[in-house]
This record gives sequence, C-alpha cells and structure tokens, in this order.
Amino acid sequence: MTEDRRLLRPLNFPRGVPGRGWTVHASRRSAVPVGVVNLIGRVFMGAADCPFAAVDGVIDELRRETSLIVVDMHGEATSEKVAMGRFLDGRVSAVLGSHTHVQTADDDILPGGTAYLTDAGMCGPEASVLGMKTEPVLRRFLTQMPTRFEVATGVALVQGALVDVAESSGRATAIRRVRERVET
Repeated sequence: MTEDRRLLRPLNFPRGVPGRGWTVHASRRSAVPVGVVNLIGRVFMGAADCPFAAVDGVIDELRRETSLIVVDMHGEATSEKVAMGRFLDGRVSAVLGSHTHVQTADDDILPGGTAYLTDAGMCGPEASVLGMKTEPVLRRFLTQMPTRFEVATGVALVQGALVDVAESSGRATAIRRVRERVET
C-alpha cells in the first residue's frame, strides 16, 4: 500500500506510513502531466521530518517526469508556508498552503516564477466554524469542556486557486483565488 499512487500523504511523514508523498498524473487540460507533492509543516503541528529537506530530495526526480509541479504545504504557521514558497521559488510551478481553512489574500507570482498562496481556504459550510456547527464550538470555547462537534449544513463555500502555467518551463504565469458559494 505504501506505493499506491492514489493515496497521497505528507512526503515528510515517517517511512512505512501508507501512501506516497508525491505523485504524477496525466492532466485533463494539457499533454504535460502534473506532479503533486504534499508536505506537512512542523511549527505548531505534530512531529514530522523536515519538509524542506524532504522536498529538496525529490524535486530533481519530479522534474524528470514533468515541468508542472504543485506543492501543497499543509501547516499552521504562515511563516513556514512563506518560507517554503521562497525555498521552492523557480523550482516548482506553485506552492499552495492548506490547513487553517481561512483563505488568504496574498496570491502572487514569486520572482522565480512560482505561484504562491499561503492558504487556499476550505470547501465546506459557510455558516460554520471551520465547517462545524457554531453552537458546540462556542460551548467548547466558553466552558473548556469536551464537546462533540458536528458538521454544519447549508450553503457551502468552495475555495482554492487557479494557476496558469507555461507547460514548457513549468513557470506560473497567473494565479487567481477562487471563492464560490454553492447551494447544497
């Protein structure tokens, strides 16, 4: 199961954890396949190997398979995500942050041609606290007592980013945040 390309998990998780830290798949919009790397940060997160060293060790291998590489930097600290964007600038097509569920407004093309966004946001119920019903979350904050959280319902938000990339070079030419309301 460790080699199953359908199961993507952070590249910097320990060996033996099911899944792979990166994969390359055919693109529906391009003749060039798309490489995707998942990393997990270490600041305010659980123990994991260094995401910088981990991704540095696979970039050359990925670039032999494709020029289009997207990195999902899953982390709590914005500074760690920004640092990863700068570290990979010019080496990957995009670094898109995840985890905090709040879409940031810092979408940009870095000097080396890498599209960057600190957090792509969330897909889930809009009238919620990070996708959960509001009342139980408030009760937990107010009482500090364990409370069962339930997924909220209603109008959903779909958030993310669209990145245009020059296929030959893998350099981003544009990045646009996506934020759409969807009736459920």
